[in-house]
Amino acid sequence: MDTQTARLLVELRDLIMKGAFSAGERLVEAALSERLQASRTPVRSALLMLEQEGLVQRVQGGGYVVRKYTAREISQAIAVHANLEGMAARLLAEQGVPRSLSDELQACLDDGDRITAAPKMELEAVAAYLNMNTRFHQLIVDGCGNDVLRQCLASIDRIPFASAGGMLPFQSKQMHSDDLMRFAQRQHHMLVDALRRGQGARAAALAEEHRQIALQNLQNATEHSGEDNLIPILRLAS
Repeated sequence: MDTQTARLLVELRDLIMKGAFSAGERLVEAALSERLQASRTPVRSALLMLEQEGLVQRVQGGGYVVRKYTAREISQAIAVHANLEGMAARLLAEQGVPRSLSDELQACLDDGDRITAAPKMELEAVAAYLNMNTRFHQLIVDGCGNDVLRQCLASIDRIPFASAGGMLPFQSKQMHSDDLMRFAQRQHHMLVDALRRGQGARAAALAEEHRQIALQNLQNATEHSGEDNLIPILRLAS
C-alpha cells in the first residue's frame, strides 16, 4: 500500500466512522476523489481495503456502500481475534523465531519508533503507522505456520475494529490518540521480546492484551452512537 493510498484509507475510515455518510449510502469514486483531492485510482484502492476491513461492501452493478454492524458484533469479533492472534504468537514463540523474521519484526519496530517519536502525529504519520502495524501483525500470523488459523483471522478481519488496524483510534485526531499509538508501540516491543525469548505463554498474553486498545476505541466510538448502542455510521436504517 503506497503512502497516498494509506493516507486516503485513514481519511475515508475517519469519515465513515464519524458519520459523514449514511448507512447504506453508495460511495461514488468521482465524488470522493473531488472531496479528498486525490485521483480515482488511490481512492479505488482505499475502498478495496475498506471492503477487506468490512466497513464497506461491493454492490451489484459496481461500486460500494457503507455496511452496518452493531457494537456487540464488533466486540465479539475482537474477542475472538484476540484469542487467535494470541495463539499465533504462542506457536511462533514455541517453535522459535527465524533470524530473517526477527529482522523483519525489528524493521517494523524501528519504523514505529520513528513515527511515534514525532511530537504530534498528523494524518500522514497515522497512515504510515497503519502500514507498519498491519505488516507487523501479519508477520506474526504468517510466521506461526498454521494455515487454518491464518484463514480464520483473515475472515474476522472483514469486521470493523477486529483487524490489526482496529488498534488505531477511529478518529485519528481524537484526544489522546497519539498516546494510544505510542502505548501500542511499546506493547509491540514487549511482544517481540517474548517471541525472541521463546516465551509462549507471555507472548500469547501480550498479544491478547494488545487487542484491548481496539475495545477502547470501540467504546470511544459508541459513546457517540446514540440509541441502540450502534456506531454512528453503522446504525440501522430506519
